[in-house]
Amino acid sequence: MLKRPNKMSEEIVNEGQPELKADQYLTYSIGKEEYGVKILSVREIRGWESVARVPNTPAYIKGVLNLRGTAVPVVDMRVRMDITDPVYDSTTVLIVLRAEIDGAERIAGIVVDSVSDVMNAGNQDVRRTPEFGESVDTEFITGLADVDGKMVMLFDVDNFMRHSDIYNAPKFND
Repeated sequence: MLKRPNKMSEEIVNEGQPELKADQYLTYSIGKEEYGVKILSVREIRGWESVARVPNTPAYIKGVLNLRGTAVPVVDMRVRMDITDPVYDSTTVLIVLRAEIDGAERIAGIVVDSVSDVMNAGNQDVRRTPEFGESVDTEFITGLADVDGKMVMLFDVDNFMRHSDIYNAPKFND
């Protein structure tokens, strides 16, 4: 039996087939590029504030933020992605992300230039990340979403949280 998903769509869906699923993404910018992170991975959005620097860490790890007693590692994605001389101003944003890794909740923050909007992207809108070879790092990109003619790179929170710089983050002692 065939069913119409809604009156606005001319597409006919076979009963028993999986329905097209749309995820919501918080979009943000780094330089001139747009990125998206699944909204369910976002714990909170904060304006930029200074963090406690941790010695002997890479330059892209800005330090840790004390978030209600939990040490949250903070990574400046602009530095991590080789965008030189990032500016810290009133539009700079810290997105606190969460993921469940190996049965434990992990929390980390990423510094970005600005937060844009929330977008919907279904499976039909997402393209695989192109293969660039070893010279281009796409470790934290799950794919590209084509939404309204705009390409948005989708951030892989799980891979990000599994990275050794994040997973072994220090904790505050109570």
